[in-house]
Amino acid sequence: MFSRLANKECSLYVLFMSAVLQPLIIPLAPCPVRISVPLATSSVAAGFPSPADDYLERPLDFNELLVQNPAATFAVRIAGESMTGAGLFPNDIAIVDRSQIPKNGSIVMALVDGEFTIKRYRVKGKAIWLQAENSKYEDILVTEGSGFEIWGVIGHAVRVL
Repeated sequence: MFSRLANKECSLYVLFMSAVLQPLIIPLAPCPVRISVPLATSSVAAGFPSPADDYLERPLDFNELLVQNPAATFAVRIAGESMTGAGLFPNDIAIVDRSQIPKNGSIVMALVDGEFTIKRYRVKGKAIWLQAENSKYEDILVTEGSGFEIWGVIGHAVRVL
């Protein structure tokens, strides 16, 4: 599933998924070149435009914003519509942290009977299920016979408009 490559700039993970989840190449550790962008101190209304403030916060570093543990983090492109109610849409890029321990209500990437899926992790007593966030899709009940493994917790997603 994973293949590790190295180049002159940084180490990379290459994540090979099924046809449903497309392969991505992502940094395994912070690369020497970091790009940051200015972050305005005020919010911007999506309706009528307002004058911008002349003040900026410190630059926004997307590495810091999206990745808490670089060695345990990878990205995967989402396919399917089972999580649209949680704001995860086809072609979004989910940021998956393998070092996070899932809690009831966490969105996780899991391997169930040999297939990857992204769902909301639910626990009640000894029962575990993966909840879809779209009524057109059924939840997945995890039983003792299920081949079940959580690959990580999704804390962020990136959408290209």
